[in-house]
Amino acid sequence: MDRIATVLELATCLQRRGWWLACAESCTGGGIAAALTDVAGSSAWFDRGFVSYSNLAKQDMLGVSPDTLAHCGAVSRETVTEMATGTLARSRAQLGVAVSGIAGPGGGTPDKPIGTVWIAWARGAEVWAAREHFEGDRAQVRAATVDAALKGLLDRAR
Repeated sequence: MDRIATVLELATCLQRRGWWLACAESCTGGGIAAALTDVAGSSAWFDRGFVSYSNLAKQDMLGVSPDTLAHCGAVSRETVTEMATGTLARSRAQLGVAVSGIAGPGGGTPDKPIGTVWIAWARGAEVWAAREHFEGDRAQVRAATVDAALKGLLDRAR
């Protein structure tokens, strides 16, 4: 399924349920919000997007704990889980997604190589997180992250 088709189906699911959607983005820098708002009428179901690129922004905007960032790092299950729950707590959304990763070309480590991305989806009190590794250059890693985030949203909205 292509990106627009995914967003259109997601929109249908959200509207049928009367749900709002919000997102928190680090490595994608607003790409998820852009993909969602490429669809006309998205103001009926898309509440807001947080671009929390720095660690301080993750703390200020989403309530991510400084201890989590210090002990687990920005690219971790713990951080994206807190980002996702913070997204719901700071919006009117019932469904949210958060992403944090290393898009490159620098910044990778042996434990977290370039292309490592954590994605978390929150629906009410439920949170799911997944570690992904996407191949390619910066643009390809970011695009793959957007697509994976959208697919996960659709899976949880159905």
